[in-house]
Parts: sequence; structure tokens; C-alpha cells
Amino acid sequence: MDHLWAPWRLGYITTPKDQPSAEGEVCFICRAAAGGDDRANLVVHRSALSVVVLNRFPYNNGHLLVCPRAHKGQLDELIDDELLDLQHLLRRLSGIIRGRMNAEGFNIGLNLGRVAGAGVPGHLHWHLVPRWLGDTNFMPVAGDTKVISQSLEALYDLLRGELGGI
Repeated sequence: MDHLWAPWRLGYITTPKDQPSAEGEVCFICRAAAGGDDRANLVVHRSALSVVVLNRFPYNNGHLLVCPRAHKGQLDELIDDELLDLQHLLRRLSGIIRGRMNAEGFNIGLNLGRVAGAGVPGHLHWHLVPRWLGDTNFMPVAGDTKVISQSLEALYDLLRGELGGI
């Protein structure tokens, strides 16, 4: 039997999942949007209304979360300026990733509500997932394993450089 070592995935398994608190639901997106250590929080960009966070447990190389800074869980809660800012960021980020990482396509979407697959149902976030021809192979099918070819640190540095910091 072959072994594929991915020790960085241990954090996903052992990290306690956010639980509601007396003050309201704890939200990693809100913590990231509030500031602090951007590298530790994987925040690559923020605007006045939005924040872009690397997905700590990506579906594919370059997987980003594009989120409103305000804790809002439904599309109809967004004001027009927030919605426009989010869409402009998605357009800009897909162009950067297409140019710098040679992405050939993207899956871009959001899941509204837990039953629709939202892992953070109280805070809207668009998934931007770059795709390449042949990026799916035998590993997910035969080994139930996805290979991510770039470290989060390298992706963070690439995107922060392109976006000009925060």
C-alpha cells in the first residue's frame, strides 16, 4: 500500500468546529475580516465592504472565499454596494488567477443554508475554485485523495503581491 502524507490536513480533523456562543455564532470569516494577523487568518485582500480569504482546506489549488465583511447569511441582506463589490472582486481575482496560475476555468458559487452545503451558513461567501484540464485524475476516485500542488503560504504570497497588499 502506498501512503500519501498530508500532515497539514490534521488541522481540519483536530480543530474544534465553531459553535454558537452566548453572544452569537462564532465565525472565522468575521474574525478574519476584523483584522489582526492577516497571514495567520489567510486574508489576502480586503476592501471597505469585502474580504478575501484562502480556503484553509481547499477543494483545489487556488481555492478562495470571497465574503462580505458584514456577517450576513442571505443574499437579500446585502446592500447593492456590497453585492457589486463582491462581484468586482470575483472578476478581478479570476483574472489574476487565470493570468498568474494559468487556470483554464473556474467553479464560482455559493451555498445558501446548511441544507445546501453551506459550512458557514450565517456568513455568505463565494467559492472561487480554479480548474485545469486534467486536474481530476485517479487519486480522488481510487484513493479518495485530492492532491493540492501549491502550499497555502506560496499562494498567499502570490496573491498578496498581485493585489498589492491590503
